[in-house]
Amino acid sequence: MGILLTLAIIVACGFFVAQEFAYMSVDRSRIAAQAEKGDAQAKRVQAITRRTSFMLSGAQLGITVTGLLIGYVAEPLIGQSLGTLLGGTGLDPAVSVFIGTAGALILATIVTMIFGELYPKNLAIASPEPLARALALPTRLYLLAFGWLITVFDKAANALLRLLRIEPLEDVDASATARDLEAIVEESRASGDLPDELSLMIDRILDFPQRDVEHAMVPRSRVDSVTPETTIGEVRALMASAHTRYPIVGPEDSPVGVVELIDLLRGPHPDDEPVSAIMRDAVVIPTSMPLPEALARMQRTRNELACVVDEYGNFDGILTLEDLSEEVIGEISDEHDLDIHEAVSVGDNQWTLPGDIHLDEVERLIGFDLPFDDAETIAGLVISLHGDLPAEGTTIRADLPAKPSETIQGLEIERWLEIVVETVERHVPSQLIVRLCTSEPETDDDADPAHDIERDEVNR
Repeated sequence: MGILLTLAIIVACGFFVAQEFAYMSVDRSRIAAQAEKGDAQAKRVQAITRRTSFMLSGAQLGITVTGLLIGYVAEPLIGQSLGTLLGGTGLDPAVSVFIGTAGALILATIVTMIFGELYPKNLAIASPEPLARALALPTRLYLLAFGWLITVFDKAANALLRLLRIEPLEDVDASATARDLEAIVEESRASGDLPDELSLMIDRILDFPQRDVEHAMVPRSRVDSVTPETTIGEVRALMASAHTRYPIVGPEDSPVGVVELIDLLRGPHPDDEPVSAIMRDAVVIPTSMPLPEALARMQRTRNELACVVDEYGNFDGILTLEDLSEEVIGEISDEHDLDIHEAVSVGDNQWTLPGDIHLDEVERLIGFDLPFDDAETIAGLVISLHGDLPAEGTTIRADLPAKPSETIQGLEIERWLEIVVETVERHVPSQLIVRLCTSEPETDDDADPAHDIERDEVNR
């Protein structure tokens, strides 16, 4: 009878341990989606996870009580039997009792740790949702039956917290920041659970709210524009071989309107008539406007092209819906993008890059952050580090921050980019060769096989 009682207490301890870890590990968003579909078990699980602090207090109460009961029951059951057995060997009765008691506690601790603590904990971590569903009904009944006692302990603990000027929380904050999501995406990509293309797109989506118009716009040097005096015939000829929309820039270098192909098709217009007669108002936005706000403005006004101005009101470029899409899905090439050059890998840790590639794309390519905030593109970075407009063949070194998690015997690994200007157009680098270089610190035991293993781990 005593053995059965001990086993029952160990099972009860395992129930509370499994309860604690299952409801802390379960995917709440998945449970919420299933509860919305009418899943009764999911609704019970959701009700428990909405009061995490209360559930944890109940689990801790159960674990504490069962732990005490195991010691109370196991000592007389096992200890006295073992003491009596040892007493028959001629040992001193006091020694027999001591050995019996110690043996009972050790045996009870081992059995409880394995079957009452570690096994249910590991099971809950490995299969949180099935276990949370299975325990939902008994857990709710337990919390209803002993809720009054749990509340008493909770209020006492919360009062102590408030004495320390700490406000207790009823639930665990399960929300994730953009930085948390980036870390999750990176871990999933590294483990192979998330394809590289999908992880790259998610990374861009998370970066989108932090980007401004200057990051995505087409700079003025690459924009074809017309003046208010340009004739409709000239614009018609341009649209026949190039774009379907043109910004109209006035004499003071300020955008005054936009002309679209549909404006030419709406009626017969004399070829010698100025385009200002049919132009529409331009959506004008500053370079500093966040991209989500720019997108909302363009959607609200139903425009696919916005004119960008700098802080002085001068025309600085254009922003199109295609540019905004490229911030999420990457470069989109069409028949008008004949001069677009993409990043090309030309060897291990070596790439040929266009000068106008943004630094965030370079970071994704090399797998390391660039500590440079005063440039938008790799060409801008080279100009900033060089301090002048570089000539073809100029080589620049850009040091990368060390990763504290990657060391060899406590010494940091040095990394830098070696950037070679391959071609220059309009005075700025248009194509560059970028190499990711690594220098491992020298140590006194480079010949040690164990050191070689550690070095291999870092290189991987």
